[in-house]
Amino acid sequence: MFPGLLPSSLFDADHDTFRETVRRFVDKVVLPSIDAWEEAETFPRELYREAADLGMLGLGFPEEYGGTPGDLFLELAMIEELTRAASGGLLASLFSHTIGAPPIVAGGSAALKARVLPAILSGEKINALAITEPSGGSDVANLSTRAVRDGDHYVVTGSKLFITSGMRADYLTVAVRTGGPGAGGVSVLLIDGDTPGLTRTPLKKMGWWCSDTAQLHFDACRVPVGNLLGVENRGFELVMRNFNHERLALAMQAYGLARVCLAEAVEWASQRETFGKRLVQHQAARQKLVAMATRIEATRALLEDLMRRVQAGDAPVAQLCMLKNFATQSLQFCADTAVQLLGGMGFMRGTKSERIYREVKVYMIGGGAEDVLSDLAARQLGWA
Repeated sequence: MFPGLLPSSLFDADHDTFRETVRRFVDKVVLPSIDAWEEAETFPRELYREAADLGMLGLGFPEEYGGTPGDLFLELAMIEELTRAASGGLLASLFSHTIGAPPIVAGGSAALKARVLPAILSGEKINALAITEPSGGSDVANLSTRAVRDGDHYVVTGSKLFITSGMRADYLTVAVRTGGPGAGGVSVLLIDGDTPGLTRTPLKKMGWWCSDTAQLHFDACRVPVGNLLGVENRGFELVMRNFNHERLALAMQAYGLARVCLAEAVEWASQRETFGKRLVQHQAARQKLVAMATRIEATRALLEDLMRRVQAGDAPVAQLCMLKNFATQSLQFCADTAVQLLGGMGFMRGTKSERIYREVKVYMIGGGAEDVLSDLAARQLGWA
């Protein structure tokens, strides 16, 4: 599948067994339908249950709520297989709970966790994270959606934008302002999808077609106080803690998709004949392929190093920012180069590289835009 790339030495037998399970799922369920799902701009809700039954949705979550034991390398093995479908949108929506549910685990009451987490991890219910607003993206400390305490409820008013799984989420993990300006006034609420006053508008996108993305509007939505996650006015910490894994996961996906671009380019160059010989026999083409492979190998080395550090309990925020930027820049390079090598076919729907090319920018923006992450890394390193 990925000629010329060395396999990781950090996967063991358990990782390989899980990988085979995911590979069969991708081959049998995803690959035959992914193009149709992309064109339809959705995928079947039943897919959540099928993925959950194989242990994918619960990976890394507590077993008491239906989670699946596993480390970051098990997650990487899963993502390597799922990215073979060349659809970031599928990953975004199918796993939207991986950014929405951690604040529930970390800050929800025992009763709230028992009520919602088993349904989310079994694929019965869909969970989304709602932080970004029309007035700003990465500037979480200055969000303006307001939640005012009224007896045993919060009354929520405001809007959220670019929310993955926003149209069909049953539970929304929402950052709101309960206090004064800045990070110290932010809280997180879990809002049921059927709450009166909540309206949703679907958004059209350049990529991630099969992932539903929405703008949400809260018009005096009443949310039980028991749905507060963590401590009032301390939600910023929950949100920030969430970002470390999100950026790591986005880097994993970028790495996996870059490998797909290389594989398609190698296959095309090995078959396509130009000027009397196969494309791969032209020195310029080979150099492009090696440049792609070099970026991918460098991304893998940095990714695996940081995965080990995170699993050891470290929280290298600056390095995770740099990893996410480097991985997505590598993806951008590989997608562009693959489309160039495929020529006219690279511009045609139906090639994996064409779809990935359209999706590159969302990887460079999501989880913190490139310039924002570079600045955050500089501050973490004491340079600002």
